[in-house]
Amino acid sequence: MNQLYHVSSSPHVRSNLTTSGVMYNVILALMPATFMGVYVHGLRALLIILMSVASAVLTEFVFDYIAGRPNTLRDGSAVVTGLLLALCLPASVPLYVPYVGSLFAILVVKCFFGGLGHNFMNPALAGRCFLLISFGSAMTNYTIDGVSKATPLANLASSGTLNIMQPFLGFSSGVIGGSVAALMLGGLWLWVVDGITLEIPAAALVSFALFVAVFGGHGFDPAFIAAHLCGGGIVMGAFFMATDPVTSPVTSAGQVLFGVLVGALAGLFRIKGSTADSVSYAIIIANMATPLIDEFIVPKPFGYREQSTEKKGVPKSAIVLCVITLLAGVCLSGVYSMTKDTIAEQQMAANLASYQAVCPGAETFEYDSGLTAAVDALGGEVYGTDYGRVYINEIVVGTDSAGNAAGYVISATSADGVEGNITISVGLTADGTVSGIAFTELNETPGLGSLVGEEAFSGQFTDVKTDSFVLNKSGGSTADNEIDSVSGASISSQAVVNAVNAALDFYAANAE
Repeated sequence: MNQLYHVSSSPHVRSNLTTSGVMYNVILALMPATFMGVYVHGLRALLIILMSVASAVLTEFVFDYIAGRPNTLRDGSAVVTGLLLALCLPASVPLYVPYVGSLFAILVVKCFFGGLGHNFMNPALAGRCFLLISFGSAMTNYTIDGVSKATPLANLASSGTLNIMQPFLGFSSGVIGGSVAALMLGGLWLWVVDGITLEIPAAALVSFALFVAVFGGHGFDPAFIAAHLCGGGIVMGAFFMATDPVTSPVTSAGQVLFGVLVGALAGLFRIKGSTADSVSYAIIIANMATPLIDEFIVPKPFGYREQSTEKKGVPKSAIVLCVITLLAGVCLSGVYSMTKDTIAEQQMAANLASYQAVCPGAETFEYDSGLTAAVDALGGEVYGTDYGRVYINEIVVGTDSAGNAAGYVISATSADGVEGNITISVGLTADGTVSGIAFTELNETPGLGSLVGEEAFSGQFTDVKTDSFVLNKSGGSTADNEIDSVSGASISSQAVVNAVNAALDFYAANAE
């Protein structure tokens, strides 16, 4: 009896394709981008990749053990999640970032929903979005050879031009897996071995390019469109994220619609949104539309099926969700439209108040064409190489009632704060003495990093003439140019010192 065949009803599986086979093909397809990322960003990138993969594998193993489930590590899906997440990270992130991201991706997004095949969104993308929300400053610190640089999209936004070959080959600042050529090579390999079909990546890239062409403000400019295609992760997302078989539609027509949705959302966020690198959010939103797409684009069944006389309508829950989303969007857009002018006026008033606070002898503030040109020449890039991620925003000349120059005010932003940007106004007298500093943007932790805005810290800069300040983390400074750090907030303190030093250097180079 044991030798009898087990017969089941058709259809029968006639393919040798397995889950582990698919996953190992994905890993192989990601190797060109991985090797290129390590070559460009160094061993630090390799450590991040190893940490991310190890965290993903360990998390899945421990969960399976605690939950009493069979060990699922052999299917390779945990390795794919960890590797994809690592390639979406800058090479400068602390090592705990990939560890936490992979833990969240595997444990919360995959295991808590039933394991492989049950997750409703791509785990690696969900992990990346979680990290962007939780560690925004670290996730946007892009460096090459230890030097902070603007991403290709930042260069494109500031100057309207971009050397396409650098991001295409992977030699520009950005995430570890930023080589478009390597990603396309891996994506084509997946297509050749039937790991993916081309409906989703083709639809996503074409719809994205069309959106950029129509709404990007440059028309059908091939160079401009190519620049957007080579930046912001759209190629990685189209070939390796959106094609996830668990979270994408099952039919060819559904996959085309899904790809169009991904491309259109990515284009919308890129052109009209506040953050250009938002392909992750576009794919996750499309993932949540997958069940609705599969509900209405049904594959042709095997054999005959009697047509139901009952009309299939849109599920009530989908209608309610769409209405709520539409109303929320309309309300938010209306509130923004009604308040944007007021917000701008309040920001201008806050800037003027900070200028007057640090340059008390001035009654009016004016722009000098030469100094403004010097700021514009920076092109929105990080200022210098010794101040971290500091940007010079503007410089104004304060004049007294007689029309004489009473001093200068330089607005500088450090992106190295723990909770985001720190923007300060630095007042300077004609001989380069700091007349004071004031904050126009400070989001640091209340009761900790926010203490840099108190007089006990910021007052240390006032009436000091020096080429640069030095942060003293141990306290008890005796020299005028030594600044005592806020206890427990050395990162915030250093960010302020770097911003002031950058302002001093810019003043010495352009105004003295």
